[in-house]
Amino acid sequence: MQTEEVNRLFPVFLKAEELNILICGGGPVALEKLQALIKNSPSARIKIISIEFLDEIKLLAQKNINISLYEKPYSEDDLLDMNIVICAVNNIEKSKEIRRDAHKRNIMVNVADTPDLCDFYLSSVVTKGNLKIAISTNGKSPTIAKRLKEIFQETLPEQLSELLLKMPAIRKSIQGDFTDKVNQLNQLTSLLINKKQPKDNRWQKIATYSLFVFAIMLIGHFIFSYIPLKAIGQNITILAGGFDTSFKWMFLAGFLAQLVDGALGMGYGLVSISVLLSTGISPVAISGSIHTAEIFASGASGYSHYKFGNVNKKLFKALVIPGVIGAVFGAVLLYVLDGQGEKSSQTVRAILAIYTLFLGIKILFNAFKSQLEKKRFKHYSILAGSGGFLDSFGGGGWGPLVTSTLINKGRTPRYVIGTVSITEFFVTLSSAFTFFILLGVSHWQTILGLILGGLIAAPIAARLVGKIPQKTSFILIGLLVIIWSIRLILKFF
Repeated sequence: MQTEEVNRLFPVFLKAEELNILICGGGPVALEKLQALIKNSPSARIKIISIEFLDEIKLLAQKNINISLYEKPYSEDDLLDMNIVICAVNNIEKSKEIRRDAHKRNIMVNVADTPDLCDFYLSSVVTKGNLKIAISTNGKSPTIAKRLKEIFQETLPEQLSELLLKMPAIRKSIQGDFTDKVNQLNQLTSLLINKKQPKDNRWQKIATYSLFVFAIMLIGHFIFSYIPLKAIGQNITILAGGFDTSFKWMFLAGFLAQLVDGALGMGYGLVSISVLLSTGISPVAISGSIHTAEIFASGASGYSHYKFGNVNKKLFKALVIPGVIGAVFGAVLLYVLDGQGEKSSQTVRAILAIYTLFLGIKILFNAFKSQLEKKRFKHYSILAGSGGFLDSFGGGGWGPLVTSTLINKGRTPRYVIGTVSITEFFVTLSSAFTFFILLGVSHWQTILGLILGGLIAAPIAARLVGKIPQKTSFILIGLLVIIWSIRLILKFF
């Protein structure tokens, strides 16, 4: 019977700012190690030796007085007064030589991409204020460690840092022996977990009740429009035979549109319009039908993403209310403008298309970068409000604008797509509800076909998000944004 292999490494956290660290090498691997060191310990004393250096390393050395560069070959004297050595040279024999010299002086060595020569590994690190989590795969897969880092970085709440700052005062105020103190601390911290559950239920109830009310209104509209109470028996027969040959195209449009939108965070309108325009349905009917059907598709998509763990709750709360307000305002403004609305909406969408075209090209460029830096972004309300407004007033744009902007700021595509998808339900619901009150609903076959196709595709798309590699996601999203943008620009001119 084969025994299970376990990770026997002993984790420690070093005060790197009190150590002398030597990095051998001046290429991309050395840059990656250097960036990790100064990110976690900005004041660490780092000496780097190499025959030549990347410009990025030189720039970091100019900005940090604790980084010293020596443009020369390695010699054993470089180990003088060093506490740790990181070897990042593309030469296995030279790496072994450096390791032998370091061991003579009892210095621990990390040899990049060569676990057998390492005395220690550099872990992937998640930081939330005073909280720091180090992830190790026992040298088996740095890629998996990086992916786990992304998951923890997105899902752990920022409030953890604030909690840690308060814990010393809380601990001092607790009375009793050691066991009593542990029990009281357990009770206090368990409340933090339990407090989240009612909030989750609250949003779930809001979504359920909103969808229920809107569904009742739709059903009532269909009943009184197509099945008058005086002739229910006759109209049941007419309704049953009312599906024409184009219904399969409605179903296909709903399925494909939701599959693309759920997996990439955008594209519902682009795909569904592309399919439905070939059926001969008028553009006005297509637009109204898509907005109505998208409520159910985005609801199923949002639930599926939430179920598969693709939603960042903090990001959702930052987007949902401004998005809803923007959607209602856009719908009302389009109705008030009436005849001028179509021309105005096309102008707005053309301006949006120029912006998203730039984002799409940038996303494609980022797909081939080794590491995408996460940038601080504070204007979530403006972004969500603009996305909601453009989605109602311009007939689409929530996904391309919000998803592409957040991904360009360095956020993980999986959580951006999941969060934007679940937020889209509330944005689309508020938009369609406003249009329903102002204009009513028509073309029930188109709506029903889109709904059924979207409901089937939603869980499939949500599952794909967790399976698609990040580079592939960047490429697909970038291409979709570029196609969507060029299509709008050409249509405007």
